[in-house]
Amino acid sequence: MTKQKALIEAGGVRIRPIFMTAIATMGALIPIAISNETGMSKSPSIVVIGRLSTSTFLTFVYRPYSL
Repeated sequence: MTKQKALIEAGGVRIRPIFMTAIATMGALIPIAISNETGMSKSPSIVVIGRLSTSTFLTFVYRPYSL
């Protein structure tokens, strides 16, 4: 099997668990991020949501086309 074909097949198998984990984590952090309280957990939750959404986008959209 060629490298590109193996990466495409592995991406198809792994896309659902990775996507579900990212969505669940972002969903759990949204209430903290939109709360009115100013605390130590609000800013990190916003950063984590941004980084997870960016990395998920780059992993599933940008990376396959750069091979």
